Amino acid sequence: MPMALIDGRPSSTEGSTPENGGGSWGIDACGASATGTDGTGVKLAVIDSGIDLAHPAFASVTDRIEVRDFTGSASEGHDVMGHGTHCAGTMFGQDVDGRRIGIAREFERAFVAKVFGDDGASDTASLWDAMIWAQRSGANVISMSLGFDVPGMIERLMDWYDLPQKVAASQALVSFAKNLRAFDTQIAAMEAQAAFGGGALVFAASGNESERDVDPRHVVSASLPASAKGVIPVGAFGPLDRGYCVADFSNTDPACVAPGVGILSAEAGGTGLLALDGTSMACPHAAGVAALWWQRLQQKDGDADPARVRDALFGAMTQDGLVERRNGADYGRGRIMAPVDGEAAARAR
Repeated sequence: MPMALIDGRPSSTEGSTPENGGGSWGIDACGASATGTDGTGVKLAVIDSGIDLAHPAFASVTDRIEVRDFTGSASEGHDVMGHGTHCAGTMFGQDVDGRRIGIAREFERAFVAKVFGDDGASDTASLWDAMIWAQRSGANVISMSLGFDVPGMIERLMDWYDLPQKVAASQALVSFAKNLRAFDTQIAAMEAQAAFGGGALVFAASGNESERDVDPRHVVSASLPASAKGVIPVGAFGPLDRGYCVADFSNTDPACVAPGVGILSAEAGGTGLLALDGTSMACPHAAGVAALWWQRLQQKDGDADPARVRDALFGAMTQDGLVERRNGADYGRGRIMAPVDGEAAARAR
């Protein structure tokens, strides 16, 4: 089944704040600037369109980043679309000209899987292979800002095989169901690995198809694979003068929301930064914060596993600051928060 990136959109919102030296505002909003954790000892994975390792956000840590191309592209893992580079920058990118963009900057290893070709094409076969690779490599946290492309498959069946729309739609839904079952099985296998010291927390962007700015009723539920069993779907919120608000485009029914409006991160093909909107930008925030919790539990108890990290992450979420809450289906348990203590935690909230 074809897949599509959950594209980030150029933002009209200021992507930086003076409080953290002009870095991305999302760092402060999730408490990552007020924590004693930095991702030390944690292995991360980003399954996306690749990465631009020459960008200053990654150039100094390339010895800790492993890239694998699952598309057969001539670029061999290099990101020509820019999406994966931006997401990786939020999850573990280093400071650029003194401006902080990344959350888990002292990660142990990062595994970047390119599952979208240079032409933007992808399918679920590449996703399965990438997830198996990330798991076998020992990734603790996986971030995926992508979705199953049912409309794309219907168009493919109509164009390639000259099928009527009803027949193409029926066959696409059958394929969708089979892929969903396969995905559920793969996630279940990853969860079973936790008993043997393996397994990973998997995060996915909920999608950008909602249109609350047109009509509050125009909401779309979290897409696949975000809504699959065992995956943590992530919605997006943005800043207001007096707090935060779930983004108009953010799909409903997420498990949580993370900064996803005006997110400043690495721009592929150069040395600069770019502000984008999207649940694609929120997903690596949540995954990065999960890495901080993974480290905290390792420090506290000597080890960590996906279930305990998930419990800690969910337990720290807050609805504070969501001044236009609409309803719980829009924000799940609330905003993700890093493991901060005392007065620092109060300031971050």
